[in-house]
Amino acid sequence: MEDTCSPETIHLEFSEKYDCDHARHYFRKHQRGFAHRLTTWREQAMARRALALAGDPEVVLDLPCGAGRFWPLLAENPRRRILAADYSEEMIQVARKMQPAELVRRVECFQCSAFETGLDDDSVDSVFCMRLLHHVIDSSHRLALLKELHRITRDTVCVSLWVDGNYQAFRRIRRDLRQSRGSRQNRGVVARRTVEGEFRQAGFEIQGYVDFLKLYSMWRLYVLRKGGRA
Repeated sequence: MEDTCSPETIHLEFSEKYDCDHARHYFRKHQRGFAHRLTTWREQAMARRALALAGDPEVVLDLPCGAGRFWPLLAENPRRRILAADYSEEMIQVARKMQPAELVRRVECFQCSAFETGLDDDSVDSVFCMRLLHHVIDSSHRLALLKELHRITRDTVCVSLWVDGNYQAFRRIRRDLRQSRGSRQNRGVVARRTVEGEFRQAGFEIQGYVDFLKLYSMWRLYVLRKGGRA
């Protein structure tokens, strides 16, 4: 069946919440408390492993960049050119204000939708896409997003999401089933078989993946390598 979703018709409602105050809160919460610091440490380790699997790309797009939480890690390669984009202009402004000035000077920021970036084909070596895909509940929307990432990357995509086959996902799915059918979810677990099929449909091959904590955590970071045109 032909996909009828055009990028300009796709909108994620949660994106609208990131005004300046919310963006500052998002930046600070990952630096507060042992649990948040531990999560950040583990995600940084996952990201380093994923970038190594991706071949240590030299031109990387951080999408969505949020408050620039991964900019210091991306800047560990002194030769790397870093592009950063987010749907929220406020998020970008907070990132530029909160991150060190010498780091900000290395990052080229712009505002866009992840579904329609405005970049040319094959613009970057890799797209670094953390904490977005688990917000995309509709399969056709995920496929539209993946096809856009396939279009703009020359080589790889590093993308995280929630997958099944672990303790956290089992609990999350049970909780969601208990909630009212009328309630709208803006985050969700995706079956590994389903999303891996979507990766292939978008034109990617799976290079590898890194789990936050195997068999317990639902967070998984995939490294996808660009195959034929989608």
